[in-house]
Amino acid sequence: MDSTLAAISLILFSLFSMVYASTIGVQYISKLLQIQERERAPPSFQVAAARGVLHRLLPSHSSAFEFRIISKEKCGGEGACFIINNHPSSYKSGAPEILISGVTGVEVLAGLHWYLKYWCGSHISWQKTGGAQLFSIPPLGSLPPVQDGGILVQRPIPWNYYQNAVTSSYTFAWWDWERWEQEIDWMALQGINLPLAFTGQETIWRKVFQKFNITNSDLDDFFGGPAFLAWSRMGNLHGWGGPLPESWFDGQLTLQKKILARMYELGMTPVLPAFSGNVPAAFKDMFPSAKITRLGNWFSVKRNPKWCCTYLLDATDPLFIEIGRTFIEEQLKEYGRTSHIYNCDTFDENTPPVDDPGYISSLGAAIFSGMQSGDDNAMWLMQGWLFSYDPFWRPPQMKALLHSVPLGKLVVLDLYAEVKPIWISSKQFYGVPYIWCMLHNFAGNIEMYGILDAIASGPIEALTSENSTMVGIGMSMEGIEQNPIVYDLMSEMAFQHKKVDVKAWIELYIARRYGRSSPLIRDAWNILYHTIYNCTDEAYDKNRDVIVAFPDVNPSLISSPLEMYPHNGKPTSRRAVLREKTNAYEQPHLWYSTSEVIKALELFIASGNELSASNTYSYDLVDLTRQSLAKYANELFLKIIDAYKFKDVDKVTSLSQKFLDLVEDMDTLLACHDGFLLGPWLESAKQLAQNEEEEKQFEWNARTQITMWFDNTEEEASLLRDYGNKYWSGLLRDYYGPRAAIYFKILIESVENGEDFKLDKWRREWIKLTNNWQSSRKLFPVKSSGNAVSISRSLYNKYLRSES
Repeated sequence: MDSTLAAISLILFSLFSMVYASTIGVQYISKLLQIQERERAPPSFQVAAARGVLHRLLPSHSSAFEFRIISKEKCGGEGACFIINNHPSSYKSGAPEILISGVTGVEVLAGLHWYLKYWCGSHISWQKTGGAQLFSIPPLGSLPPVQDGGILVQRPIPWNYYQNAVTSSYTFAWWDWERWEQEIDWMALQGINLPLAFTGQETIWRKVFQKFNITNSDLDDFFGGPAFLAWSRMGNLHGWGGPLPESWFDGQLTLQKKILARMYELGMTPVLPAFSGNVPAAFKDMFPSAKITRLGNWFSVKRNPKWCCTYLLDATDPLFIEIGRTFIEEQLKEYGRTSHIYNCDTFDENTPPVDDPGYISSLGAAIFSGMQSGDDNAMWLMQGWLFSYDPFWRPPQMKALLHSVPLGKLVVLDLYAEVKPIWISSKQFYGVPYIWCMLHNFAGNIEMYGILDAIASGPIEALTSENSTMVGIGMSMEGIEQNPIVYDLMSEMAFQHKKVDVKAWIELYIARRYGRSSPLIRDAWNILYHTIYNCTDEAYDKNRDVIVAFPDVNPSLISSPLEMYPHNGKPTSRRAVLREKTNAYEQPHLWYSTSEVIKALELFIASGNELSASNTYSYDLVDLTRQSLAKYANELFLKIIDAYKFKDVDKVTSLSQKFLDLVEDMDTLLACHDGFLLGPWLESAKQLAQNEEEEKQFEWNARTQITMWFDNTEEEASLLRDYGNKYWSGLLRDYYGPRAAIYFKILIESVENGEDFKLDKWRREWIKLTNNWQSSRKLFPVKSSGNAVSISRSLYNKYLRSES
């Protein structure tokens, strides 16, 4: 990066000796922070682990950097920091050029990332979203120096949290150690120091339940399949996708030990699971006098007991603390150490049976006692999602739970703070420490979406508010590997002390992400900033586009454009959406002018001659073209419904074919980038299998999660159908297109025969299609093919030119 941009970045990010913004919340957790500091890996281990990350990221420049671990006192305050200096020997040939110091290996690598971003103009994102742009880094021996006094960047708050309880299934389900190592590298470079570490816990649970005379065969119906473990862990379902083969237990435990070892080596604080009360059915028979409640149905069709209605041990039962202690002890025995922070979400989508505050307080106290009895220094980390969606949690109930644990021993994740911050309405969680989190993504859906202004200001507002109990910021998305700009900015907020000027930040982001900038691409991103990345309607962004979440509803219940705009049959804006007369389905989310976004796409395509060699540009171009075509498809579907209501069979037929052609064309588009392929998801599942039967089971799990999700009958689809939908090449051509074709076929038959739409026939046929697809063994490419620029340009001309 040239000297002018480096100077801009210095002004923009206020890099010089920032004051640590300690809060009341940080004071509450200070004892645990001191314990963790004492128990951290030796400096030599952390430096070695950090150098390993550098070598994997930038092997050509390994010798250009020296890393050191320093004490917090060197940071000029109480908090952790990194310091970037010119190396004192940099004038010598072959000597290191840059010295980066940090309180832990994570701070060191965050400092490396900061230097590469703002002095070398590079960019690091997930491989699927374009990977790292490193060609802008000068050659060895020519790295740009920093100013003579060095650069000190301090964390304003101790913790940078990462993951959601369900990310382990929506994203990590099939990861091997190679992929996990990449992710831990990415975490460290982003400054993440508080990640969940949930892998392999089923092996620990088997050992725990054996101590209570529960056999392994009793647990076959307790654990979910590999793609559904997150929800069996939370007690939402049991047995679905299972049973787990023996090889799974051994392999995942070995993987977990590698994950934990690397996290500890880097100075991270991995969060382990704790007992939430979820017990197998056999436990009820083994302990008939125990206080065990059978929970209600969680989205199973017909309340199928084979999958639904799990068992919850009341936290006030003496067995609860005993099991909680045993689980903590078994983890300590197996892993050799702990960071003392444990996640437990007993009430996540499981409402307590009684709303008496005294009872709720006793439940919270017992849950924590289960942790503390196994670890004197235990701290409970709880997702605050329940306070966002469940009306049960009124102020008295919320206070009862939050105050049931000694102050400083409970930390709450304000899980959806960028949209619905609970810290404000609860007056900082009634005095309890919390972490400001960005949820952003549901189920790993692919949708360009974000609220950059909220991300750039929300954590700072919370941090600097009166009597703040904030102790960290975090990313709590359900799925990763999408919207890289959102995660780049959010990661950086862990080191920001002031609100970020997003417009200026994006100017730098463009140059970093593509290795260069241009007026056209800057104009395009300015449009995206004010449209796609400026969602302020507070709606949940679950992707319900027609292609990936086809409406399972009679067309007569869908408002057509003429019904929405009766005066001239045309919308007054580009905000046409599906508007239901019933709650039969969710309508697609649209919060911006599609014509404006198409203008941004035009500018992106026009930049192709300059940027086509950039993998990051190719990803963004494919994603933006996909986004534009997906919204166009929603409107095209409405036109089909309009023609159906006018009994115009020719128009229904021609428009339906156009819709199906569009799905095929989008599949071809998505095949242009590795980040939009079905093949890797299925192949990674199969590669974990040890034999043919496991391969079939794992592939069925992988296919089911992204389509039907949960159980169904021949005429009633899963209540969670399409929740995990994906815009992946292979999935559109092989499943979404044929599904839409069934609907259109029955729609045309209805018009031709003068009959009502045969909803039951539609459901039988598409459910059969789905179940067959779930069991299919068809192979799909794992490598991209096609030219993103030429295909995007072609599809723009074919479908969108007249829409701008």
